[in-house]
Amino acid sequence: MGNTVSCCVSPEESPKLPRQPVDRHEDYQIITDVSDDTGPYLQHISDREVPDELAQESNPSDHARASTIFLCKSQTDSELRDKRKSNHINHTSPGPLSKKYSSCSTIFIDDSTVSQPNLKSTIKCVTLAIYYHIKNRDSDRSLDIFDEKMHPLSREQVPDNYSVMDPEHKLIYRFVRTLFSAAQLTAECAIVTLVYLERLLTYAEIDICPCNWKRIVLGAILLASKVWDDQAVWNVDYCQILKDITVEDMNEMERHFLELLQFNINVPASVYAKYYFDLRSLAEDNNLLFPLEPLSNERAQKLEAISRLCEDKYKDLSRAAMRRSFSADNLVGIRRSNAVLS
Repeated sequence: MGNTVSCCVSPEESPKLPRQPVDRHEDYQIITDVSDDTGPYLQHISDREVPDELAQESNPSDHARASTIFLCKSQTDSELRDKRKSNHINHTSPGPLSKKYSSCSTIFIDDSTVSQPNLKSTIKCVTLAIYYHIKNRDSDRSLDIFDEKMHPLSREQVPDNYSVMDPEHKLIYRFVRTLFSAAQLTAECAIVTLVYLERLLTYAEIDICPCNWKRIVLGAILLASKVWDDQAVWNVDYCQILKDITVEDMNEMERHFLELLQFNINVPASVYAKYYFDLRSLAEDNNLLFPLEPLSNERAQKLEAISRLCEDKYKDLSRAAMRRSFSADNLVGIRRSNAVLS
């Protein structure tokens, strides 16, 4: 995670303040009536879990058990649903047979994991999620700070029908890819960008639509790059990428974005993993396959070394736990040599 969450005050300098994530209070409380004569009350671990009915109503960007918004919108898409139904009835493949399968002699693995996602495929999935957000939006609620007509990103005149023409997936992908390529951002930053975007839509109760999608995506990328990357890109650097936007406009948009998020920039590991696997599900539904490569000797040795390192670390933690105490709970894993009776 990075160590910069601040606005650039001027093009010449960018003050770096220590990042202090704000912990959000849970939306529910468990009240237990404990009498005084029972001693101190020890809360059971099941009492700390989010109930299923609350998890469904919670913000997916805060709770790991809540369904992501983009996956729900993609599954309710009429065109995609009709395409799946037609493929099921006709027993046809949704696209060209490009998926590779492992055999006894060859093992295919993709170059994308939850800790190191594939950059190109991740950007395609994230922009596809944004596309379904815009296409299947509930309404056109927006704010002036994100309106492209009031705050244009270029000197070109904004067309009159800018607020009614839904952008194509290719247009969204080119916009995001340009920013990630120029700023040299990582694939993990793209996933955090989507988390912040859905958190903004939920907290501010707005919709991402044709009139504001560019500035909302830009604000989410700007914030995600500062939170995630150790060497964050300054606001003035984005001005050099987009050319016609001013650093004052970038600062103002960043301040509004943080205020609308209630300064909640924390992304739990469980939430990050949920978004990653939901993006993979979205890619499979839309025939966006992650690149598969045969497992080479070098890659196999690398995976084996990583596995051995994790196994050694687990053994060290187990030994440290055993040295602390020898309670009855820890006696299960202890093995002794067999005694010889004569």
